[in-house]
Amino acid sequence: MAFSTSSFWGPVTSTTEWCEQNYVYSSYIAEFYNTISNIPSIILALTGLVISLSQRFEKRFSILHISNMILAIGSMLFHATLQRLQQQGDETPMVWEMLLYIYILYSPDWHYKSTMPTFLFLYGALFAVFHSQTRFDIGFKVHYITLCLLCIPRMYKYYIHTQDKPAKRLAKLYIITLSIGLSCWICDRLFCKNVSLWYFNPQGHALWHLFMAFNSYFANQFLMFCRAQQRGWNPRIEHLMGLLPYVKIQKPKAE
Repeated sequence: MAFSTSSFWGPVTSTTEWCEQNYVYSSYIAEFYNTISNIPSIILALTGLVISLSQRFEKRFSILHISNMILAIGSMLFHATLQRLQQQGDETPMVWEMLLYIYILYSPDWHYKSTMPTFLFLYGALFAVFHSQTRFDIGFKVHYITLCLLCIPRMYKYYIHTQDKPAKRLAKLYIITLSIGLSCWICDRLFCKNVSLWYFNPQGHALWHLFMAFNSYFANQFLMFCRAQQRGWNPRIEHLMGLLPYVKIQKPKAE
């Protein structure tokens, strides 16, 4: 949403703006709440990375947590500037992250080990080049949603084959946070004109960032649990400071 305060970054060039007045608190930050609401994503991704490294999980999970951090940083830069270049720095990592999820979900049953990562890498590289040259808004959303939908059948398969109740609770938390976050995103887009007339803006897109921070964390921990089961690492769910669930494993001594 446009605002009269001067902008350090110049006119808005992104194809998308959200339901937050621009440059209210600083001439350096276009959408203040949409920018700072990415901080929990960085903190939770860093927490997941430390857990993954400390227990020597496979590198794919360390890369996944790092990719969550990169996505959050890209989102911060985009919402702070509302520039087309930063929008690409937000949207391209979104696609790369989903390709990584597809790899983690489907690779255990893929017989040709080098085929899938090679294809996904080339696909991600080609998308980055195409996206840098083409401005498309609805097309990007359809493409991203399609990648997300490809993950659902395998996530459901993992859920129904998991007997551990705390692990199944992680999957339920993933669904709950996704549902609430998506509702906030939709309301922010559809009812912006009405919300703009309220005395207090609930900042639906910032709430989307917050819920998706926990959504990504819960998804990652659930996938780590499932992978640990596949590898025979006796996973169990513990709680950090009695609150935040995480996967604790016990590898055989031979490993």
